[in-house]
Amino acid sequence: MSTSGNTQTMSELEEYNVPTARKLVAKQQEISVAEFFEKNKHILGFGSKSKSLLMGVKEAVDNSLDACEEARILPDINVKILRFPDDEYKIFIEDNGPGISHEMIPNVFGRLLFGSRFHSLRQSRGQQGIGISATIMYGFNTTGKPAHIRSKIKGKNETAWEMDLSINIKTNRPITSNDRSFIWKNKTHGTSIEYTTRGRYITGKQSIFEYLKNTAIVNPHVRIVFVDPDEKMYVFERATNTMPIKSKEIKPHLSGMEIGDILRLAQNTPQRNVKTFLLNDFSSVTSRLVKEILHKSNVLEDKKPFEITYDDAKNIIKVIETCKISPPPVSCLSPIGDVLIKRGLMNVLEGMRPEYYAPPVTRSPKSIGGNPFIVEVGIVYGGDIPSDGPVTILRIANRVPLLFQSGACAITKAIADIDWRRYGLEQRGGKGIPYGPAIFLVHIASTKVPFTSEGKEAVADLPEISREVQSALKFCARSLRSHLNKADKKEKTYTKFKIVREILPNIARKLANLLDRPIPDLSETISKIMNVVWIESSTKTNSKKNKVITYSVYNYTDTEKSLCVHTKVPKNSVNSTLFTSPHFTEMSEDGKITWAIRNIPPTKCVEISFELDGKMASVSSDNDVYVSGINSLMVIGAEQLPGDWNIKEAQIIEVNSSFSSHATIQRQVEYFGNE
Repeated sequence: MSTSGNTQTMSELEEYNVPTARKLVAKQQEISVAEFFEKNKHILGFGSKSKSLLMGVKEAVDNSLDACEEARILPDINVKILRFPDDEYKIFIEDNGPGISHEMIPNVFGRLLFGSRFHSLRQSRGQQGIGISATIMYGFNTTGKPAHIRSKIKGKNETAWEMDLSINIKTNRPITSNDRSFIWKNKTHGTSIEYTTRGRYITGKQSIFEYLKNTAIVNPHVRIVFVDPDEKMYVFERATNTMPIKSKEIKPHLSGMEIGDILRLAQNTPQRNVKTFLLNDFSSVTSRLVKEILHKSNVLEDKKPFEITYDDAKNIIKVIETCKISPPPVSCLSPIGDVLIKRGLMNVLEGMRPEYYAPPVTRSPKSIGGNPFIVEVGIVYGGDIPSDGPVTILRIANRVPLLFQSGACAITKAIADIDWRRYGLEQRGGKGIPYGPAIFLVHIASTKVPFTSEGKEAVADLPEISREVQSALKFCARSLRSHLNKADKKEKTYTKFKIVREILPNIARKLANLLDRPIPDLSETISKIMNVVWIESSTKTNSKKNKVITYSVYNYTDTEKSLCVHTKVPKNSVNSTLFTSPHFTEMSEDGKITWAIRNIPPTKCVEISFELDGKMASVSSDNDVYVSGINSLMVIGAEQLPGDWNIKEAQIIEVNSSFSSHATIQRQVEYFGNE
């Protein structure tokens, strides 16, 4: 083929491109994971100075909490921040965890994607082995100063070790110096990290203080001491000595498996045939289910797992999608639980003096792609919580507060899509974040929380999660609505009662004076006008510093009334005062108490009073009172007994006088473990 002007033959082009292609190939090289994240640090949450400072503290604290919980140690965590010129900060974080062996310190702190939890199917805060290493890498890159690590493992003759550490981003390997042993006085075990970084310290909703405060709420077993750059100390005391349920590792679940997952697992299994592979290497699988899957997918039971072909795996996946498989076990999860959610909120928010804590809700487990998850919700209302703006939303994933990207989070979207006007909160247009003096806490616990990014700042908006969050919120919000309705009704009734009680006696007194007759007793008349049973709740602290709860039941009707009064308390806070009441009837294993009051005469009052002691006593509220055996519409100050308490409505239990005997009281005390 001829050429003219700038036109070149094909052979000339090929000859020209050969050296160019070779040059391009020569430039190709492997990129280490450390180098990738160093150039894309925003992916890990180090996108701004203020976020970077917070992310470093968060990663270190999360690691400390995970280590303490795995070793079943109640965590004590100290955080201190020093400010230097040019936006430079020195961060100190120390824990009382199990410590790290000397030879493992460089890998734990100096290699990205080095960890023990990535392949473990159980709930934990950290899984990928990125966070703390990325913190050290970012600090060194912005200041040129290595981190200083100290650690000691438990043991009488164990030595503490310390070293300076940074990361070679080209090789993703630690660089250590000043590696030496030392005597760590007054420290039996634990780890501390000290690093310098460039950042910006802020206050407000996305601050380090807010992160630590919210961490204390959802981890009530931890004690946190925080010293800010202005040397002001904050202490979040431990609210309970109860450790979280320890999550257990589970096997993968067939639901949500992909073709590549089946092929990969089949290549690495120790099982001898496909039948035992499916039966033993996955959770919630039965022999009947395995036979059904293999029969419908035309795969032989005795086929070697490594002989599974692409078509075999494809057929197995298609059959799995049509089978009914039991959900994965939830032993891999560690939910907070309703009692400790309330305890954590009360402990940290006590200064706001909230008016009402709605009973927290823990939903039943669900799964996404074979990964189980649980949604928990708590709502706090009133008191000194600001009322002139949107409600405060505490987004939590695996006990870790999420402070950024709230608009992209499934939790925020789920809240915005509920019509909160039905539950007594202001909401413009019936959509969007409601306004009012309330705090919403939403916790998602899962083996694999579907975050929107590696920075773990927001939960992906998946329909399964949105449905569960909304269901939990609505259930909790119904309690809030009942409280607001009860408070409104009580206020109106009290106003009416006050008017009736003051005006009628004044009229009667004046008429009696005019007619020169005795002043009549109007108590029965007032009762007829009111026609309610009034339950007044009160709480005080006695000389023993025990919490004393009293329920005063007034019969403002014209006939005798009988009813049962119910409440729920932490079982380990009960003492013998509960059982001395002649009206006490029973207490269940989960702390549900019943009193039976019979035949209260018109205008008369019956009092129920008992003490609670110990740390968990504060979880109980005098507002958590219910009634049965009476039309709840004529009761002010208590709600109808929930159906899930398994107590028959209108059941008035005969009070056995033996309950008040010393022997019976002692048996009750011993039975509930409060000798």
